[in-house]
Amino acid sequence: MELGLVAQKGNDRAASLASDVTDALAEDGVTVRLDAETATTIGRSGVAPVELSSCPLVVSVGGDGTFLYTARHVGSTPILGVNLGEVGFLNAVPPDDAVEAVRGAVEYVRAHGQVRYREVPRVVASGDGWSLPPGLNEVGVFGPVRGRGNGIDLEVVVDDDRFTAGHADGVLVVTPTGSTGYNLAEGGPLVHPVVHALVVTAMSPTSGVPPLVVDGDCEVRVRASGSPYAVVASDGSERRRVETPAEVVVRVDPQPGRIAGPPSEFFRALEKLE
Repeated sequence: MELGLVAQKGNDRAASLASDVTDALAEDGVTVRLDAETATTIGRSGVAPVELSSCPLVVSVGGDGTFLYTARHVGSTPILGVNLGEVGFLNAVPPDDAVEAVRGAVEYVRAHGQVRYREVPRVVASGDGWSLPPGLNEVGVFGPVRGRGNGIDLEVVVDDDRFTAGHADGVLVVTPTGSTGYNLAEGGPLVHPVVHALVVTAMSPTSGVPPLVVDGDCEVRVRASGSPYAVVASDGSERRRVETPAEVVVRVDPQPGRIAGPPSEFFRALEKLE
C-alpha cells in the first residue's frame, strides 16, 4: 500500500512528524510518498504534490492552510489532517496521536478495502471559457484594490433571482467548511458542517447588505463591472484576473472533498476563536 504525505513548509515539528510517520509505516510495509519539499526537508525522495492523488489516502501535517494546499492538489482523495495550527477545523488529529491515527487508517483500508472518510462540499467558479480548481472554503470575486474609493460594482443573482446589487470590495460564496475562515472575518455567519448550504457574504459593501444563506444546490452568479478587471480566487490561492464586465458562476462541484480520520469537534474548535 502507498500513502501520501504533505508537511507544513518551514515547520520543524511538521518535518519531524513526517519523518516519524514515514519510518513507522515502513515497519508496517507501507510506502509513504512525500511531496518534493517535505522530502527535501527530511532527506528523502519526493514527488510533485499532484502525484499524491493516486494514493488511497494523503496525510496533511500542519494547520488548515496546509490542509487546503494539499486538497488543491489531490482533489477528492481522502485527506487525514494532523493539527499543528491554532484552531484546526479541518485537522482533527493531535500531533501526539499522529502515528497511531495514521496506522489506524491504514489498518482500516487493509481490512475493508477503502478509506473511512466523510464528504464535504467544494465550490467551483467558472466564466467564459475558464474555470478555477474547486475550493473547500470559498470562492471570492474581488475588485483590483480594497478600501474606500476602490472596490467593484457587483450584482449577485441566486438561481434566477437577484439578491443584491451595489458597490463593494468583493463578495464571497462560502461552504459550511469555510464559514469559520475568511467569511467569519468579513462578518458572515458560522454554519455547522452538516448543513447543506452556501453563504453569500458581501465584503465592505457601501450599502448594508446582510449575509445570505441559501440551499447548497443553488447556483450563484456574480456580475462584476465598474472596474477594468475583477479577481476571482478559490480558497484565496488559485486566482484569475478577468476583464469586466464579467459574469462568474459559482456552484457546488460534483466531486466533494473527503476528510479522513476522526471528526473535528466543531464547538470545541469554536472556543479557540475567542
